[in-house]
Amino acid sequence: MSVPKAVAATIRLTVPAGGARPAPPVGPALGQYRLNLMAFCKDFNARTQKYKPDTPMAVTITAYKDNTFEFTVKSPSVSWYLKKAAGIESGSSRPGHVTASSLSIRHVYEIAKVKQSDPYLQNMPLESISKSIIGTANSMGIQIVKELD
Repeated sequence: MSVPKAVAATIRLTVPAGGARPAPPVGPALGQYRLNLMAFCKDFNARTQKYKPDTPMAVTITAYKDNTFEFTVKSPSVSWYLKKAAGIESGSSRPGHVTASSLSIRHVYEIAKVKQSDPYLQNMPLESISKSIIGTANSMGIQIVKELD
């Protein structure tokens, strides 16, 4: 049985898809743990090729004491998807009172299908993910309707 590696740090970053460069914010975050910047940038950009450029990707990097690392890439946040689908820059300033936009249940279902590929949501039923997305939409002032007019 292999001996587990000693973890030096866990780094969380939000990096645009296909846009990891050894400049800030990636450079200083990885540089202080003496990790190979170019190896991370190449791997990250290769893994996020299928997403549109400038899509904010949440990445968790586990840095080990022997200067090696592993990382997991999560799909963009639900609020980012909702803003894209609704075509708005930001949510309502007064959710519950002022409606920023409206989306159909089909939009919610599509976002749920994308989010289901995330490692922490793999075993959740699509219905539960959809309910969570509807809750996020309500808190952003986005109304969910059966079908758009």
